[in-house]
Amino acid sequence: MLRLFCVLNLALLALTATAQTNQEVHPAAGVVTEVAPAEKTVTIKHDAIPGYMQAMTMPFDVKDTNELTGLAPGDSVSFRIVIEDDHGWVDQIRKTGKKINIEVTSTPFRSAHDVEALNEGDLLPDYPLTNQLGKAISTAQFKGQALAITFLFTRCPYPSFCPLMANNFAEAQKKLLAATNAPTNWHLLTVSFDPEFDTPEILRRYAELHGADPAHSTFATGAVREITTLGEQFGLVFLKDDAGIINHNLRTIVIDASGRVQKIFIGNTWQPQELVAEITKAAAVRR
Repeated sequence: MLRLFCVLNLALLALTATAQTNQEVHPAAGVVTEVAPAEKTVTIKHDAIPGYMQAMTMPFDVKDTNELTGLAPGDSVSFRIVIEDDHGWVDQIRKTGKKINIEVTSTPFRSAHDVEALNEGDLLPDYPLTNQLGKAISTAQFKGQALAITFLFTRCPYPSFCPLMANNFAEAQKKLLAATNAPTNWHLLTVSFDPEFDTPEILRRYAELHGADPAHSTFATGAVREITTLGEQFGLVFLKDDAGIINHNLRTIVIDASGRVQKIFIGNTWQPQELVAEITKAAAVRR
């Protein structure tokens, strides 16, 4: 009996050790800019995390809303970023006692320059880009196809943000290629808003890492003004302040075969199957 207990205990310890190896923890510090208990998120302007992430301002999930009790914009905090497989969250949020005066608005993001917003039903203007092979392309060349566009930068490691967009596109591609009744006139366009780092070669390797099919998937970047204008027409913001701190949010768009905006996904809660459904509908539009 004692031997059986020891064997079971060793097995439990092994499972615990395995679980621990799948989790990584990064101590961090920063300033709270927004607290949203209803959404179970806190937005923090955090310092660079050596070996993991640049300085950024971004919303983090929390598992326990008690972590947010007593927090307010301007609070300096220490906290942990916990990564487990394909998701992440923050915990052990502690005030450090220093209050920072920050400008609080209804949103943590600000448009870099005024652009006309595009809504569902509007025509997508033509934007010149450079693909992962270093070749000039444009959004106009995809007319006649259902075109899904998402935005990211390859240096973003947080699994609920840019990596999630890339993984969702990869999963949508897999579903579309596997479905016997799926349309064939569709394309996935991933645009990096970090052209300084995301060269065509970097994008080519990133595309290969995510199993991108060149016939149906393109990774691209381009001139900063073109990229920011394209993104901001849908509410996408990517900003780097004087201190090098990055602010960015998420947008994913579906353009129908006639070149009109069909769907705008805000944030990171959409699922690959939702994208597949929108692409299927968009591909059937008469061009």
